[in-house]
Amino acid sequence: MGKQLKRSSRKAMIVPFIQSADYFFKKGMKAYERGDLHKARKYLERAVRLDERDASFALQLALVLSELGEYQFSNQWLIKILHDLDETMYDCFYFLANNLACLGLFREAAKYAEQYLTYEPDGEFADDAADLLELLKLDRHDVSEEQEQLITMQERAQHLLEQEQFAEAIEALEAIVSRYPEFWSAHNNLALAYFYSGDVEKAKQKLLDVLRRDPGNLHALCNALVFAYHLHDQEQVAALCEMLASLYPFFREHQYKLGATFALVGRFDSAFRWLYRLYKNGFEGDGPFYYWLAYAAYHTGHESLARQVWETLTALHPEKRGEEPWAAPTLLDEALLRIVQLFEGEELADRLSGLYLFSRSPQAEKTALALAVCRLLPADPRLRPFIDSFLFGLDDGRSAWAAKIGRMIDVLLANNEEKEALCRFAFAVAVHPSAQGEPFANGAAWAAAIEYVWRQQQGEHVTQKGMAAKYGVSAATVQKYVQKVRRLWS
Repeated sequence: MGKQLKRSSRKAMIVPFIQSADYFFKKGMKAYERGDLHKARKYLERAVRLDERDASFALQLALVLSELGEYQFSNQWLIKILHDLDETMYDCFYFLANNLACLGLFREAAKYAEQYLTYEPDGEFADDAADLLELLKLDRHDVSEEQEQLITMQERAQHLLEQEQFAEAIEALEAIVSRYPEFWSAHNNLALAYFYSGDVEKAKQKLLDVLRRDPGNLHALCNALVFAYHLHDQEQVAALCEMLASLYPFFREHQYKLGATFALVGRFDSAFRWLYRLYKNGFEGDGPFYYWLAYAAYHTGHESLARQVWETLTALHPEKRGEEPWAAPTLLDEALLRIVQLFEGEELADRLSGLYLFSRSPQAEKTALALAVCRLLPADPRLRPFIDSFLFGLDDGRSAWAAKIGRMIDVLLANNEEKEALCRFAFAVAVHPSAQGEPFANGAAWAAAIEYVWRQQQGEHVTQKGMAAKYGVSAATVQKYVQKVRRLWS
């Protein structure tokens, strides 16, 4: 029989083994020195997860990603270092220039190489940066006649969009995307033109098409957030805001787009982060840039900066005086104020009445006001088909059902003075839980029956025969629909 191990009389000592960020960084560097880039990436990613504030860890990860050919991911880390970790780590500008040159983005690469030389004229990579600039000059060609024509077409379309000439903008942009199918800027502007002209479904489909063909397109994602915000889709707004907040775009125009989008949807903290960074770095923005920066600054407690920026804006656009973020809100006319009060009502019928009355008012023709009013509505999924129908003209699925109810109420109110009261009663009947599946196809018959029942409830003497004559239907039809109304209202 073999020897048996004797149980030690001493207690075992447990030595804790803590795998710190520094531990994984060292392992990553050893793997890098061996040339095992994939393992180096794995260890360095764990290091930066454990210590998100160490710029040297993030820089080494960015360099490994660059050597793996993952230039865009590398750029995101380099931008994060400059923006959030250590703005004096100027070597990042040189590495960004190299990555962008590898991506074929020569103009942007030259900008970053020049920035590096501005900050580090005698730096470790100064000679390399100068050589890179020389190479970039050789590779950059003059703009061709066709490119100039494309730029002219896009500028015209952009102007039409800004002037809210949506039909003309759509025609111009459709011509551009037909001729240049991968010119994503035109596709994104076309989605905006569709949306602001009221063709919501077409706008959504256009964005989905862009994101399918060019995944991660920042402008498309920002536009999707704007659409969700205007359509009062709070769940989608939250999801898109969370995703966009994690991005670190390296192009200035993308940083501007991100900041302006966050400001537009009221996420002023995220907006200020990007817009102020651009401002601080000498970004020469246009009117909208100063407008949104002023709003973001004011709503994040930087009032002095907001007033300073607003002065810059009004020097460029004097007509903006009176729209300051600290100015008292302009009073709405009495009818619109009443509609807003209906939005705040406790019953679904109140909110639907306000939505309907607004959609039939002259103000609804103003796209910006229609979208602003839409945002006042609570996040109630029962409102969705009515918003799509009344404000955006959709007529498919549940929107078609809502459109029929709208046409029925059109008939009812065209024949009466008591518009708000009758409108509210009609919606209370139409959206009653028992009305599920009711098509509301015969608008005149429903209008006659609803008015008859409502006037009876007010103590008025009315007859079904009189309602039949008023709405041009038979007395037997009125009787049939009165029974339906009473069943729904009981």
